[in-house]
Amino acid sequence: MSFQLKNKTVWVAGHKGMVGGALTRRLEQENCTILTCDRSEVDLTRQDQVEAWMKEHQPNAVFVAAAKVGGIHANNTYPAQFIYQNLMIECNIIHAAHRNGVEKLMFLGSSCIYPKMCPQPMNEESLMTGPLEPTNEWYAVAKIAGIKLCQAYRKEYGDDFISVMPTNLYGSGDNFHPDNAHVPAALLQRFHNAQENGDESVVVWGTGSPKREFLYVDDMADACIYVMENYSDHEHVNIGTGEDISIKDFAQKIKDTVGFEGALVFDTSKPDGTPRKLMDVSKLTSMGWTAKTSLDDGLKNYYDWFQNNIEQLRVA
Repeated sequence: MSFQLKNKTVWVAGHKGMVGGALTRRLEQENCTILTCDRSEVDLTRQDQVEAWMKEHQPNAVFVAAAKVGGIHANNTYPAQFIYQNLMIECNIIHAAHRNGVEKLMFLGSSCIYPKMCPQPMNEESLMTGPLEPTNEWYAVAKIAGIKLCQAYRKEYGDDFISVMPTNLYGSGDNFHPDNAHVPAALLQRFHNAQENGDESVVVWGTGSPKREFLYVDDMADACIYVMENYSDHEHVNIGTGEDISIKDFAQKIKDTVGFEGALVFDTSKPDGTPRKLMDVSKLTSMGWTAKTSLDDGLKNYYDWFQNNIEQLRVA
């Protein structure tokens, strides 16, 4: 089923985040009208405010990229905030989209929805087949609920609401908060600071043995547009590269990108998280889309953007 974004009014919820920012940049190529709203205008956790804004602006299509996100430390420290805020945001937007006749909606989840010991690579059918990773189960439960919301509104009302599950992302607009950053931002900032300070080593959390898949955020946005225009079904779609790398090797790549010549030290007292997270992207590739940006090229772009925006970033 084909859905054209051309000449449509499209709301990107969460446009100031890394994912929403990438979607907004990519949508500028689609000859559509892009809607955004700041937190000062609409509190997405408030149903009345979301309903009123949606009724006033009447978008044809919606990307639900708004979310409270963070790494292992943030998920462990703020479990109530992670489950409550994410549930409220997705419930309010999806329900308001239904009430206001939105033609198509895409909900963006996360690969953390899959079981901790999920068979690798993780395919879409593995959802809810085992226990979640305890360190981020609050966020994962909220994201699973978002998938189920889209499925429920599709089943009961026939709404064309779909979900995609991006893998670990990095790129322009990333969050560099010292406590809440994900792995790529945390490592990039750490190596940059060590380089600037002339440090002899950089500490990396865990053993370095877990394997992760990393996707350049602009590739993610391109995939979302492609899926939005070419897919309409009950099941969510994985978005990734289909290739993973150990945290140790990933840290080495960032070390090389930054030009840091000191030592890597692994703090094994810190948690590793899920041992491996590799997406099965065969469903996406069968639709005709594959990632275009290599990890080396993506990291170079990432660090260039970081250096050009360092004054505006929350760096340690």
